[in-house]
Amino acid sequence: MKSAIKALTEGKNLSIDESKRVMNILLGGEATQAQIGAFLTALRMKGETLDEIVGLASVLSEKAIHISPKVDKYIDFVGTGGDGTNTFNISTTSALVVAGAGVSVAKHGNRAISSKSGAGDVLEALGVNITAKPEEVEKCVEEVGIGFMFAQIFNPAMKHVGQARSEMGIRTVFNILGPLANPSGAKCQVIGVYDPKLTEVIAKAMLIMGVERAMVVSAKNGMDEVSTAEDTVVSEIKDGQVSTYTVTPEQFGMRRVDVIELVGGTSKENAKITIDILSGLKGPKKDIVILNAACALYIADKASSIEDGIKLAEESIHSGKAMEVLNKLIEFSNK
Repeated sequence: MKSAIKALTEGKNLSIDESKRVMNILLGGEATQAQIGAFLTALRMKGETLDEIVGLASVLSEKAIHISPKVDKYIDFVGTGGDGTNTFNISTTSALVVAGAGVSVAKHGNRAISSKSGAGDVLEALGVNITAKPEEVEKCVEEVGIGFMFAQIFNPAMKHVGQARSEMGIRTVFNILGPLANPSGAKCQVIGVYDPKLTEVIAKAMLIMGVERAMVVSAKNGMDEVSTAEDTVVSEIKDGQVSTYTVTPEQFGMRRVDVIELVGGTSKENAKITIDILSGLKGPKKDIVILNAACALYIADKASSIEDGIKLAEESIHSGKAMEVLNKLIEFSNK
């Protein structure tokens, strides 16, 4: 552990095997709090390489509790958090819209680490039982069309780094690793990250780890979504290749907004925003949910294009199907 920290502080990169060894120490409870904090800080300041991300993520995935929903296709839809914009829970709300459009979602997430409200917080505020057992979550994906895999349950080894992460209060490599180590093994994913420079390296890591179809997105202001407030860098996995391009809200017929129009609040406040959007309340918050849901529907091959996905996402809300999914999720998870 000490040699890895020393190497990182000297600006040296770790190999895949070295990264795996470090992760086994971290998740095995063998590192001190000081070592965990030093490692995470040094890696953040140096910047994560492809080999480091793949090595760390592969061990996290190995140690996770896995589920295998028996559905044709399912997608994970997650933001890394740590983007500092304090927007409402866009990807969580979008996931409900995607499920309402007929694509199953195995959503992996946690409580807030460096923001006011994580996916777990807002779902809990909505009445969802986020501590359901893995076999119950698997059935939830199969029968409701969406299930929430709470990181604290599905990644029990993460408890060893939880205290340091919480006390540090800044984004670390674990913001990236969580989405990469989806316990359902989803082959389709939309991941939002907090730095446009990370989209391509994370997409390449996902490709190495077996993901077949994905978008890794980051707005140029660091927002971990496809943004309506800023241009968004996208690295897309398709046919075994990664292509990177930029999208704008205008190309999808959407108004460019000020990011302040997308700001959320506490988990209770964000839960109300989600309910309002699923009820069809128009405005910039609904628009960004529609756009992000559309991207997921495109990646899941439910829509032939993002534009086509926008129509399906609109229909999911206006038909009441997205709200129906939320109500079923609340009921099923509390059985």
